[in-house]
Amino acid sequence: MNERVERLRERLEEPLLVSAPANVRYLSGLVSSNAALLVEPERVRLFTDFRYAEGARALEGVEVELVKRDLYLSLSKLLTGRVGFEASAVTYASWETLSGGEVELVPRRGLVEGLRAVKDESELRAVRAAAGITNRLYEQLAEEQFVGRSERELAWRIEALFHELGAEGLAFSPVVAAGANGARPHTDPSDAPIGPGLTVVVDAGCMVDGYCSDCTRTFATGALPDRLARAYEVCLAAQQEALASVRVGERGEDVDTVARRRIDDEGFGEAFGHGLGHGVGLLVHEDPRLAPESQHVLAAGNVVTVEPGIYLSGLGGIRIEDLVVVREEGPEVLTTFPKELVTVH
Repeated sequence: MNERVERLRERLEEPLLVSAPANVRYLSGLVSSNAALLVEPERVRLFTDFRYAEGARALEGVEVELVKRDLYLSLSKLLTGRVGFEASAVTYASWETLSGGEVELVPRRGLVEGLRAVKDESELRAVRAAAGITNRLYEQLAEEQFVGRSERELAWRIEALFHELGAEGLAFSPVVAAGANGARPHTDPSDAPIGPGLTVVVDAGCMVDGYCSDCTRTFATGALPDRLARAYEVCLAAQQEALASVRVGERGEDVDTVARRRIDDEGFGEAFGHGLGHGVGLLVHEDPRLAPESQHVLAAGNVVTVEPGIYLSGLGGIRIEDLVVVREEGPEVLTTFPKELVTVH
């Protein structure tokens, strides 16, 4: 029997209906937009529609039951008794549909996500491969012309480079944010040409075998204003200090504090408004989190980002992000492109 399913069973108080696509894939191997697993004590039933029938039947360890395209309506007629469901994955409308049958629904949270947070060696190989492609991406990107090209043009170039380098797809749409646009942590690339003397925040990641990478570097297009240059030095120091604190047994809140304290002590505290990092795996944002409100405790096999940022309105932004495997002996940093400020032209 699937070892992941067995570990999940140890956590269950009743059968669990797994419907989040990433969780279905993690437990069964099926990539589908319309499938659910019912994990019971002695069997695992996989419900999906005709479009995914061939792929589902090729899987081992599951009993495939084909249903209509309206998955939850079909399940409402098949499920009985007490059944847990993934509260974060089932919409209220789908819950209403399920509730129309003879099943007693029990909301459950984080059961599969908690398993996914600790990667096995096959998962780590995929993450390392995605990170390796991302490292080569940044090496090639640093040779590209920035000044005079638009953020959107560079974002398209990043997509093309990822495909040329062998990625199976993007982990997310690339972020290229120059000058004042870089003061927005999440922004869309614009058509405005990039000028000299600016910071350019580049956040990019790809997928290999379904697993994601994530890396951010901030480039300069010439000499920077003193305040922006100082902010880069502070952000880099905070990132390196936080990176050194990524250890088994550390709380996500405490690792975040390491970076946040340094940035605050240097007078940039109000310009760092997001969490320090997040888990990466089948999704580019998953457990564990490194943030002020995080209750997660780091474990060997976690894959996390460490990405402090300083965002100065009207002037520019800086973010420096590494992808890290948590190890007993210390962090294994997967992103290798230099973090010292690189000037592009």
